[in-house]
Amino acid sequence: MTPTPIDVWLVEDDDDVRQTLLQTLQLSGIGARGFARAEQALQALPAEAPVVMLSDVRMPGMDGLALLQHLQARDAELPVVLLTGHGDIPMAVEAMRLGAQDFFEKPYQPEQLLHSLRRAMEKRALVLDNRRLRRQLADGKGPGLLLGHTPQMELLRRQIDNIADTNASVLILGETGTGKEMVARSLHQGSGRKGHFVAVNCTALPESIFESEMFGAEPGAFTGVTKRRIGKIEHADNGTLFLDEIEGMPLNLQAKLLRVLQESVLERLGGNQQVDVDARIVAATKVDLQAAGQAGLFRPDLYFRLNVVTLHLPPLRERRADIPLLFLHFVDLAQQQYRREVAPPGEAMLQRLMSHNWPGNVRELRHAAEQYVLGVLPTADNDRPLPLPRQLAALEQQLILDAMHQADDNVALAAERLGIPRKTLYDKLARYRQQAGES
Repeated sequence: MTPTPIDVWLVEDDDDVRQTLLQTLQLSGIGARGFARAEQALQALPAEAPVVMLSDVRMPGMDGLALLQHLQARDAELPVVLLTGHGDIPMAVEAMRLGAQDFFEKPYQPEQLLHSLRRAMEKRALVLDNRRLRRQLADGKGPGLLLGHTPQMELLRRQIDNIADTNASVLILGETGTGKEMVARSLHQGSGRKGHFVAVNCTALPESIFESEMFGAEPGAFTGVTKRRIGKIEHADNGTLFLDEIEGMPLNLQAKLLRVLQESVLERLGGNQQVDVDARIVAATKVDLQAAGQAGLFRPDLYFRLNVVTLHLPPLRERRADIPLLFLHFVDLAQQQYRREVAPPGEAMLQRLMSHNWPGNVRELRHAAEQYVLGVLPTADNDRPLPLPRQLAALEQQLILDAMHQADDNVALAAERLGIPRKTLYDKLARYRQQAGES
């Protein structure tokens, strides 16, 4: 997924400071736009703006805190970073309480400000991308049953559109879990056929009942059959018959299926009467049927009859850019299924998902989304113990929070007891709040 580009909008009434900051941002590769008044920025701000707001606090007219409140009312997920030359602890606490992403007191270290802005930009890009993906899913635009915007999926959808309303037999090739049945259902949806979509896994049917299940049976055809039984092929009359793992069809019945394909008729087991049937046949396999034919395991004439049109379904590892969209879709489904609400996955997690090889393909990804909703998805963070620096950082955070609690949130007293400068304590508290907001 290509992240949405994010700019920084700077609100600063001092012309020299504004120009200097804009230059700093632009030299750092950050797109920036300056405003002398908060009202101007608010007026120019579109809905769902791909921006992070950086604003001075003390300004004529609307000040930075008021701007922050306006922005929170319009879009609570728009990050706002505040700057002030008159900072004090109550102001900083108030700014964070109102929802500021970060708070810097002048003079500040440019590197720290740039680092904070880049984190805010990443967060904003993720929020906007998630919103866009959810709208696409809700609107059902384009992909239908087949989600994805990679060139492979765009090509597949075009191919389906071209052949869906024909009677051509289709062979779908793809690894396990790639969604071959979704392709078959898309073909059926686009065919205009009013009959049923019937799916059969050929390897799941015992050979002893395969013929009666597929072709039907007349009374007395074998023990226990007392009335006419309609098979899967007839059930798909005027519809679509999807034969998954077609390589598992018994060799002795392949000739009978070939006749259905060629003549559109069948004979039920134990019967002599020909039955007309108009079922579109879509088969799928994960093996090389031509090689299976050469090995005597599959009828070559049936292979060529099924292979009028071949559709290749790529494995998930060859269309990694589709993983975030698919994962969010499956998370939404799992939330409905399990009646749980979870926070959207963060950028780091999506990157981890995209770097995985997914040998089980889309099916494995769907299971991962369900585990995420249920809170049992293994992650890189909980697979192994925290490294020593992170353990020390966690210990430091706990000591500081304990000191603040014992000092009744009096920063001066807590800093004195901890033996560190107030400025250092304030910086650490601001970082903890930011981390809490990102978790």
